[in-house]
Formats: sequence, structure tokens, C-alpha cells
Amino acid sequence: MSITIALLILTGLVSYQAFNNRAMLDALKHHPVSEHRNKEYYRLLSSGFVHGDMQHLLINAFVLYMFGSQIETVFTYHFGAGLGLVLFTLMYLTAIVAGDLPSHFKHKNNPSYSAVGASGATSAIVLVYCLITPWSWFIYPPVPAIVFAIGYLFYSSWADKSNRADGIGHSAHLYGGIWGVIFYFVSYPNGISYFIAKLMEGPEPPPFF
Repeated sequence: MSITIALLILTGLVSYQAFNNRAMLDALKHHPVSEHRNKEYYRLLSSGFVHGDMQHLLINAFVLYMFGSQIETVFTYHFGAGLGLVLFTLMYLTAIVAGDLPSHFKHKNNPSYSAVGASGATSAIVLVYCLITPWSWFIYPPVPAIVFAIGYLFYSSWADKSNRADGIGHSAHLYGGIWGVIFYFVSYPNGISYFIAKLMEGPEPPPFF
């Protein structure tokens, strides 16, 4: 079984249990006050395995399923089956934490703030995909991957700074995605030259026109 499928199953099972168990959700969610005052730092990671509702879970599960296996394959190609799977798993898990840390410091004295979801990790996976195939086309929105990545980071940064009350964890999207880029380039420095070379090839015609 691939790591991607294992993460999907684990996240689905934990999230489903938490849908019907409010105490479980409250114990696992990202809650900066509890993390800061009670030293419950495990929440920075556990929050990535619970979701607010089924729609929230399905969106993150879909993104992980669509892109996770491809990035997992890239890691195993670069580092071999053993180390590649370890690094892929490490990137996913640390991206959850990286996505939560900024809001931890920002809201550590705000008892009303909490967050759940794997958005930091899935953002990391999507942005690494954009680095590897910068001119591949996204069907929705219909733009090249590199354009999507730039727009995604720009919007996430703007929405985070604007404190948009839309129920979306823009901070987790932004910092989880940035962490994915950093992790990939640090673990595989040749990825920088590969990305530049692919970028210089220029865009390909869209496959859906």
C-alpha cells in the first residue's frame, strides 16, 4: 500500500470518528491557547487528521489522491523506495505543523480561535507538483501549474493578511505550501536546476482546447 493511500485511509477514519464525537474533535483540533498554555503541542499535528465536515474532508482527500501519489513517486525515484517514502511522509506531516505554526503564535491568547484540516499538507503537495511540472495544465482553473502556484500563494497571502472570515485556513494554505517548496529543494537541491530548466521550456498548448 502506498503512503498516499495510507494517509487517505487514516485521515478518513479519524475525521469520520470525530464527526460523531465532539470531545474527540476538541481534543485533536488546532487550538493555540491549549497549545500555549497547556503545552498540548501535539495538536499542531493531530489537527491535520480531523476536518470540520464531510465536504472539507472530501476536498482535501481529493487533492491528496490526485497529487499525492505522483509526488510520492517522484520522491521514491530520487531517493529510492525506503528513504523516498520516509521523506515524502516527513514532508506531509511537517507541512501540517508548518501550516499551523503562524496561527499558533498569532492566536496563542485567543481562546475562540481553532482550526482543523490537512490543508497545509495538501498545499505542500500541490506546490511541489507545480515545481516539477510547471507547464502542466490545471483543468480548474484552466491555467498552467506555475501560474496556479503564483496565484495561489498571492491570494492566500492577501486573504491571510486581510483576515477574511470565510472559514478557510488561508494561513495554513500559505505556510504549508511554502514549507513544501522549501522541503523539496533542501532535500533535493538538484530540483532547483530541474525546475529552472523546465520553466525555460515554455508553456505547452492546453490539452482541452
